[in-house]
Amino acid sequence: MKWKLKIRKEVKIAVALIAISVLIAFSSRKQDGLVCKDISIDLENVHENHFLDEADVMKLVEGSGQKIIGSSLENINLKAIETRLKYDKHILDAELFSDLKGNLVVNVELRRPIARIVQEDAQDAYIAEDGVFMPVSEKYSSRVTLISGSYMKALLKNESLKASEEGTQLLEMIEFINDDKFWKAQIAQLDINSNGKIIIYPQMTGQRVEFGKVDDYELKLKKLMIFYKEILPQKGWTHYQRVNLEYAGQIVAE
Repeated sequence: MKWKLKIRKEVKIAVALIAISVLIAFSSRKQDGLVCKDISIDLENVHENHFLDEADVMKLVEGSGQKIIGSSLENINLKAIETRLKYDKHILDAELFSDLKGNLVVNVELRRPIARIVQEDAQDAYIAEDGVFMPVSEKYSSRVTLISGSYMKALLKNESLKASEEGTQLLEMIEFINDDKFWKAQIAQLDINSNGKIIIYPQMTGQRVEFGKVDDYELKLKKLMIFYKEILPQKGWTHYQRVNLEYAGQIVAE
């Protein structure tokens, strides 16, 4: 009896697999004869970053050098269009596919900016959460931490902060600041000199915070928190003009 039940179960599985194969083959043959009727843009923008909109993506698709609408879907080079879309640094990922109605669906995911590099003698740029440098946009300005200073010149020679160990450390510090509600609200700007030493300009207090290099940033921020919680309430928020966090185990305030 068990043997018969086992055979029946195997037969049912085999029939199901055959049915799925037939459906896939039918779908493929149906799509082989389809002509592209329209282009549908699906823009994934969960972080509300409006550097690009559907019209911008459409221009990139239409500027790929291929005739799309009216062409057979099987003759459209989808990989080439995806590569063109990903060339735009605002775009994190792009995927193209056709639906059963004959539409070319363009699914695009935008990068999320986490900091803005400001420069006096060159164009500003954004740092995306994956470390890639993004150009600024006339359409949209994101409210993020500002980063300035000559140190950024060398880092901007690469396409991403992750291209160097120093850049990777800085990216980790920026992510740490953004993940903490207090630091994200308090730290307005990081100014980094040619030696990699950071000056923090806070949002709410007037002190110039001499932070030192990015290493041990968590420990230094803990010391800065002690300064805010235990020292400033006694002397007043504007009593000190600068605070130095570079020395191990010390907070130097003037």
